[in-house]
Amino acid sequence: MFKLSEIKELIKLVDSTTVQELEIENEGSRLLIRKPNKTESVVVAHAPAPQSYIPVASHPVSAPVQTAAAPTEAAAAPAPAAKAEADAGYHKITSPMVGTFYRASAPGAAPFVNVGDRVNEKTTVCILEAMKLMNPIEAEVKGEIVEILAENGQLVEYGQTLFLVKPE
Repeated sequence: MFKLSEIKELIKLVDSTTVQELEIENEGSRLLIRKPNKTESVVVAHAPAPQSYIPVASHPVSAPVQTAAAPTEAAAAPAPAAKAEADAGYHKITSPMVGTFYRASAPGAAPFVNVGDRVNEKTTVCILEAMKLMNPIEAEVKGEIVEILAENGQLVEYGQTLFLVKPE
């Protein structure tokens, strides 16, 4: 079961980023926050109960719960094939969780890594904040940072590629 305070925090986090959809499953409950056509909606489902949709205003989250059919899925843009081929030789450092991406340990501090920096398996390349916990992410491979694919302060999704590393 999700707490209202957690749902409010996640809504604010999704609203402040370009992420269009966030889905979390926890102990038989499913939370889906979606922004189709620049509008937000929250879906909370408890197995096997029917889904409930809570329309979200821009600030309060005290809208009445109504049962409705699932909103239409926003069409996802396919990744360009040329980009995938160019990235084939690189190691991808991916996000192990949904969270906020930070390049440095504190605002105003130097980034952990920049393009062109050499890293090893234990080099911290960024921090992901999830539920107010700071999680350091390590390079996992020895090599050179070729590209940084996430913006500082951006909400990233599970499995999203954060860095490209040219392995040695």
